[in-house]
Amino acid sequence: MNNQTTQEGKNYAIVAYITIIGVLIAYFMTQDNKNSFTTFHIRQSLGLWLIYFILGYIVGGFDSWIITYSFWIFFLVLFAYGIIGAATGKLNKLPLIGNVFQNVFKSIQ
Repeated sequence: MNNQTTQEGKNYAIVAYITIIGVLIAYFMTQDNKNSFTTFHIRQSLGLWLIYFILGYIVGGFDSWIITYSFWIFFLVLFAYGIIGAATGKLNKLPLIGNVFQNVFKSIQ
């Protein structure tokens, strides 16, 4: 991947991490001009958001502020890691689950 591809896709890659709506915006706005950098971050962000909602539902069942705060801090760190990677133009996979997201969402081109 060259520097021009990274620079062209950087904005949409960052948008993909902001909200779940951002993932949809980034996906549909890049359908005409496919960008491998943006696609990588869309996959990472989509997986992260899905895991966030699934685990959030489970964590919501616990009545413990320690579990809730741990959950929020964990995902804050992961989202920050993704945004920083997108902003600096790097293809950093999320720790432990990044490869899974790339494989599961490989149909997103």
